[in-house]
Amino acid sequence: MGTIYKRGQTYWLKYYRNGKPYYESSKSSKETEAKKLLKKREGEISEGKLPGIYFDRVKFDELAEDLLRDYRINQKKSLVRVNRGIEHLKGHFAGFKVSQITTPHIQSYIETRKVEGAANATINRELSALKRMLNMGARQTPPKVDRVPYIPMLKENNTRKGFFEHGDYLALRDALPDYLKGFVTFAYKTGWRVSEIEGLTWNQVDRDQGIVKLEPGETKNDEGRTVYLDEELKEVFNRQWESRRKTGKLVPYVFPNKEGKDMIKDFRGAWDTACQDSEIGKRLFHDLRRTAIRNMVRAGIPERVAMMVSGHKTRSIFDRYNIVNDADLKAASEKQEAYLQGQNSYKKVTIAHFDKKRGFKQNAQILNG
Repeated sequence: MGTIYKRGQTYWLKYYRNGKPYYESSKSSKETEAKKLLKKREGEISEGKLPGIYFDRVKFDELAEDLLRDYRINQKKSLVRVNRGIEHLKGHFAGFKVSQITTPHIQSYIETRKVEGAANATINRELSALKRMLNMGARQTPPKVDRVPYIPMLKENNTRKGFFEHGDYLALRDALPDYLKGFVTFAYKTGWRVSEIEGLTWNQVDRDQGIVKLEPGETKNDEGRTVYLDEELKEVFNRQWESRRKTGKLVPYVFPNKEGKDMIKDFRGAWDTACQDSEIGKRLFHDLRRTAIRNMVRAGIPERVAMMVSGHKTRSIFDRYNIVNDADLKAASEKQEAYLQGQNSYKKVTIAHFDKKRGFKQNAQILNG
């Protein structure tokens, strides 16, 4: 059993867990408050829990490092993104004790990030990191978190916008430097992620068979992928191979950088310049990925096959990418109009005849097509 005693004007507690004594200030000069806290601590210990004072010693920074360590151990590809989110969280929660991370403080963080101009989706990714580190702390032995607070998430607009019409793509490609032309062509045809194309090496290419293959673990979703090159892409890969052979710079990457010495790492300047010179307006490289998916679906390729080419794991991505655009809606309107015009060819015709038994005319209506 625990006891209470006084130090100056403040009551203190002494209680035991597994034979180990714990000392804790009630932070109150009232004996009733000290007794209430002691009863709470004894209840926690009787349920096999660590006393609350233990959790007051754990801080946000420790949980954040635990989360990053987990990502490093498991070699998760989103480590950079999570690290970026944690840096924003530290700006608000650094030095916070676990018991101080409450819903009101989380809502205050959300307000601050919105004032800074962060998008709802960005804030949600940061809140997800916070929730994960708290849940990890609660599952540890011994636990570092006694309860995970309610974390409100923001509504996101998951509809992805931005596509390349074929003429815009051609204008952009022609305006790009030579070392990026094949790079962009491959993205337009396959919908691969920029990091996958940047890291594509010749040992993943079978030029004789016209196949590009990523092994399991080399993609974002860790699933393997095989793409068969069409004639245009075969020509692109042949040019890349010949250029590699002529220059004598035997780099492993299919699409090396401007100097031909390493992989492409940052081409935003060349991209923005080409968008401006081609007069197509500001575009994102990711628009090529959305366009490739839309083009495959429009071409009649089954969605499951299109997902295997682009590397999407779930069917929901097609809803998020908003494949229907103004041209699709116009085509739907034209099809409906043609259908209704066909219905107009059927007219009602009234035929009158004399009923001998009843002595009057009856009218009948039939459809005349």
